[in-house]
Amino acid sequence: MNKYNNIIFLDSTHEYLPNQFINKGFQVIHHYDLPEKLNDDIRTNVIGLVVRSRVVLDKKNIDLFPQLRFIARAGSGIENIDTIYANQKGIVCINSPEGNRIAVAEHVIGMLLSLMNNILKAHLEIHNGFWKREANRGYELDGKTFGIIGYGNVGSAVAERLQGFNMQVIAYDKYKHGFSSDLVEEVSLNELLSRSDVVSMHVPLTSETTYMVNEDFFDNLAKPIWFINTSRGQVLETNSLLNAIANGKVLGACLDVLEYEDYSFENIEYALANPNETLKQVLDNPKIILTPHIAGWTFESNRKHAEILWQKLIENNLV
Repeated sequence: MNKYNNIIFLDSTHEYLPNQFINKGFQVIHHYDLPEKLNDDIRTNVIGLVVRSRVVLDKKNIDLFPQLRFIARAGSGIENIDTIYANQKGIVCINSPEGNRIAVAEHVIGMLLSLMNNILKAHLEIHNGFWKREANRGYELDGKTFGIIGYGNVGSAVAERLQGFNMQVIAYDKYKHGFSSDLVEEVSLNELLSRSDVVSMHVPLTSETTYMVNEDFFDNLAKPIWFINTSRGQVLETNSLLNAIANGKVLGACLDVLEYEDYSFENIEYALANPNETLKQVLDNPKIILTPHIAGWTFESNRKHAEILWQKLIENNLV
């Protein structure tokens, strides 16, 4: 067997994936630490890396593995991988954005229903001894317009799951055209901002989308909206959202992601314990509901990511 046989898991995945490698005769090593802490002999024989978001694979880390053939990212975003440099070296980079499309779409609708009907607020009030009916009168989705920004795997899954709510679903995607169907109407960004009652973000984090949602974004709204972000925290300029809520342009917001997350979406505890003024306002605002980057974090999606990566590795003749 070829001596270049090591597959390094730099983060955990569903057991399906390492088991598939083992069944194919590969040496699987779980190393949930910095790549440079691996033994030189091990790194020299590595042909594949499996990561999620915790480890940044920049030029320096990629060069630690001279025989590297592929990097497999269990998840959607690949901003933690220098894909340009990897591709220059002939290293194939794959990810699995299809794996959590249903999970995120369901989470979007769940958060929105909770926000518009004051479910979380009312729940906490009852636990504190208050029974407030009029103060928790809600809104219906029926007849409203739902705007999707980014019509990829997740955006399209949201449109699919909105069927039955009797909403108009419109979408904008800078890099995709001609996708109007029975599910969705393709529109420009300006038209989306002028028509939407709900705006939901489903874009990757790139130089173009960093702080895409800012003061100008909210200024272009034609009417008050509910705002949802389950993509990446830095797509949203948080101060702009707070201002938009304060001046009535945003009725409420659902945030599964925060601007203060780093590449590892779990390293935010210090910021939460020692919030700056902006984060403190977010945490204290009753019109914002938060979840800890779990929209795509289901038992089912965990398995799907593993299965999709394995299938793509086979299709690319990498295993």
